[in-house]
Parts: sequence; C-alpha cells; structure tokens
Amino acid sequence: MAQFDFPSMFRLKPGRRVRLRDQDSSWSGGHRDKEEVAQLMERNLKRLTEAQELLWASESYALLIVLQAMDTAGKDGLIRHVMSGVNPQGCYVVPFKQPSSEEMAHDFLWRYAEKMPAKGRIGIFNRSHYEEVLVVRVHPELLEHEHVTQKDGPKLWKQRFDDINEFERHLARNRTVILKFFLHISKREQKKRLLERLDNPDKHWKFSPSDIAEREYWSDYVEAYEEALTATSTEHAPWYILPADHKWVTHWVASEIIAKTIRKLDLKIPPLAPEQEKALARARRVLTKE
Repeated sequence: MAQFDFPSMFRLKPGRRVRLRDQDSSWSGGHRDKEEVAQLMERNLKRLTEAQELLWASESYALLIVLQAMDTAGKDGLIRHVMSGVNPQGCYVVPFKQPSSEEMAHDFLWRYAEKMPAKGRIGIFNRSHYEEVLVVRVHPELLEHEHVTQKDGPKLWKQRFDDINEFERHLARNRTVILKFFLHISKREQKKRLLERLDNPDKHWKFSPSDIAEREYWSDYVEAYEEALTATSTEHAPWYILPADHKWVTHWVASEIIAKTIRKLDLKIPPLAPEQEKALARARRVLTKE
C-alpha cells in the first residue's frame, strides 16, 4: 500500500498562490472505495482517541479545527465520522450561522473569539471567521450594518486578512494549535449531491432553495476562496486543501492529519503532586480493608 505524507502534501505553503482548478478534488490515492482504506481509518480513529486523551489530561494545548467549504462538500459528515471516537467532554462543535444583532454590534472577530477552545479541548468550527472574507465578499449587501460600501472592498479584505493572521498568531502563541481544512469539491460533484438530495425523500430535509441560489455564485466563491487561502495560510496556522469529491477520502486524509498533529505535540500524562499520591495511597488502604 502506497505511503503518503498527508500533512505536507495537502498543506498550503505560506505565500503560495492558490489556483483551485489546479487542485485535484477527486484524488483517491489509488484506492477505489472506502473499504480499501477501512483499516487505515480504524487505525487513525484509535490514534485520535488516544491522542485526545493525552490532550485532555495534559491541558497544555488547545486544538482548533476550522472547516470551510462550498455547500455539500461534507463538513458535517467529516465531523460525524472522524470525531466519532473522541470523548465528547473534551470536544465541541460550533456551527456559525447568521450573526445576531448583538454579534453584529461588535467587531467581526468577536463572536469567534469567545468560542475558542480551552486548553485540553478540541473546538471545531463548522464555518468560521473566514465567512467574514467569503460570503460577505460575494454578498457585500451583508455588510450594510457596518456602513461598508463597494468602494471599500479591496482595502477591507486586505485589512481583514491582516486581522485574521494576527488573531491566529495570538492564539498560536498561547498554545492553541490551529488546523484549517478547506474541503475542495468540484462543481460537477456538487451538482450530483444536490440531485441526490432532490431524488431521495430521506434527504429532502438537507435541501434548501438557497443551495441552488448560491451555486449561481460559484465562480465568485472560487475567487474569494483563492484569495483568502493565499493570504491566510501561515506557518502558525496553515491551510490544508482536502480532496472532497469522495467523502471517504476526505475522512481518511483529515483523520491522518489530526492524529499526527496531536501526536507531534509529544504530550505526556502530567505527574501527580505529592498530595495526590498520598490521597491515592489512602484510597488504596481504604479499599483493601473492605
């Protein structure tokens, strides 16, 4: 079985210009289906479970996983499959929706900052602060409450990229490990998945008329993503462009990267304080006398 260095082969190097048409969204590593990577997934989920226990016990790092993608790319499925073996006490998901009036009254990063994971925990952002340079760029009318006009655009995006980079640098300096995944799906595969939602009554609940409306802006979103990925992939918070035409490939690659990233931290179970050791000894004496 071929060996792949997933962290490096999918990591976007800082300063490298992104052209999504040059990225293979259908990459499969030579495998035909999920059965062929089942053992690899099982191994990765076990490694991830063990790594998360160390992260939880040591409380020396936090892990932030950022998920961004076009509609139907499989963010929910990735969370469901890859994080299935993780202790829910140490992991939580934040699905960012349309901001509230209170959130809109603050700066654009405020509502994201308060949801950051504490040390020992894994926080998953299903959509994130990157919506503030993506969807609002495609739909600038969403910025009316900030009194931003079309002519402010180029300057605004540059400022926001700088703010995001500094925000993530601050997090990294304070021992938050940041993994940013862009699930790269082709327009053809998105069409296929939307039709599946329409054809299968069990999937009708997943369909929204906005899915079709947003598809009309595909090229605008591609342009916005390319600029955002290029401007914000840094050494302290790199982007990973994951092939997403095959959901099982996305799960396989993401599980590899997450497990390896936590293991690289070389976490250890913290030693017990003398008082704790004495308490354990007392507990043992009490139990053995029963």
